[in-house]
Amino acid sequence: MEEAPPAPVLLYGEAEGMAQSLQTFTVKDTGSAGWFKQHEYIEKLNMQAILNASTGQEEIIKELLVTHGKIPTLIHELIAVEIWKLKVFPVLCQLQDFQPKSTFPLYMVIHHEATIINLLETIFYHKDVCESAEELALDLIDYCHRKLTMLASKSSDGMKQTKERLLPNISSEASTLEELKLQAEDLEFDIALKCLSVLRYITDHTDSLPLSVTTRLLNTHNLPCVLVELLQHCPWSRRHKGQLQKYESGRWFPVPAEDQLKMTKLDGQAWIALYNLLLRPECQRKYNINNFTKGQLLKLCSFLTEVLIDQLPNLVELQRFLSQLSVSEPAAPKKEFILEQVPEIWDSIIRSNSGKWKAIAKHQVKHAFSPSDEELQLQAQRWAQTYNMDVMENLVPDKPKCGSCGSEAKKRCSRCQSEWYCNRECQVKHWQKHKKVCDVVSESLKKIKEEVKAHV
Repeated sequence: MEEAPPAPVLLYGEAEGMAQSLQTFTVKDTGSAGWFKQHEYIEKLNMQAILNASTGQEEIIKELLVTHGKIPTLIHELIAVEIWKLKVFPVLCQLQDFQPKSTFPLYMVIHHEATIINLLETIFYHKDVCESAEELALDLIDYCHRKLTMLASKSSDGMKQTKERLLPNISSEASTLEELKLQAEDLEFDIALKCLSVLRYITDHTDSLPLSVTTRLLNTHNLPCVLVELLQHCPWSRRHKGQLQKYESGRWFPVPAEDQLKMTKLDGQAWIALYNLLLRPECQRKYNINNFTKGQLLKLCSFLTEVLIDQLPNLVELQRFLSQLSVSEPAAPKKEFILEQVPEIWDSIIRSNSGKWKAIAKHQVKHAFSPSDEELQLQAQRWAQTYNMDVMENLVPDKPKCGSCGSEAKKRCSRCQSEWYCNRECQVKHWQKHKKVCDVVSESLKKIKEEVKAHV
């Protein structure tokens, strides 16, 4: 007897109405009532998109967003909230008279960026989604490049922060602005990794995208060299107390000895993107490989082992390409006269708000982030409905893994609800390591329940 598909987060009519209503907001309007309503819509659309993709159902959210031309809207909102975090949030935190009753509304704005990039990661696998981005594909490429260069520039431990102190990003002692800053920093790691997947999907479809997209990927940003840096530092892998861990589905997992050479999804995304950018005919025609670029690319040779190629056989063609590159001289730079589109969102938003960041922060303190008790109560009710944990757990595409041995797990710590185990023996064995985390998370859960109870 086949298992029934999980209940949808949204009915078709609800999803269509939400998709149709999506619009762009100014930085000043970030955090307004209309903005928060749209944030709620995007959260639900994201949940439904993940549910459809992970269970093999018809991807109605993708179809609706393409049909109604909303991919450019999502890209605009993604960059707008990125700028808000960089320009407005730091000013807001320095305002002496800003003492919010609850920092959760602020966290929702910070988390908005992660929600949008997660939605785009889910749907950008499809060619029609990439095409529907139109000229804003360049803005998305620039956005992803900013995140990946930041990720690559960090030291080997710079962004491999221990996530155990956070309850999946939305609950860890969010009582102070300082803690909120730390949560925002933690989110950057997840956002950057999702950008890797989005860029990989764009490289899948360069043959059907404008030439300016290929030029920007290869020559403006030299993305192959950025990917080489990422594969060298492998920020999604770390050693913690002598044990190898890899980052998947928003968490660090211990890797059993027999799986340590196994390619992760993130490894695969980087290698496939490199394969596309170096071997696709339209990319080879555009890429200017000089001596520096040649030296960087040849660093990949040491990674292309038999074990790796067995897992991704197409990489043998990349190995062959690098062998030819090693004995050839870089070609002279191509002299081409090209008129191409340039990204506009970032410059447009920065230019239109230049010198206004403090005024925007003060406006938002007064009108967005100092709600009345009645408004907080209504917000809490909506959050409780949107972030229903039973629904969210159904959205996780991979089955939980044991916190002790990494095997598939079916039992969860009854106290903190954040760690999984395959059996009682593993739970007992892992308790000394888990105890401190369990105490912190349990206390955070208690505080959240008290806060929600106070406002609902």
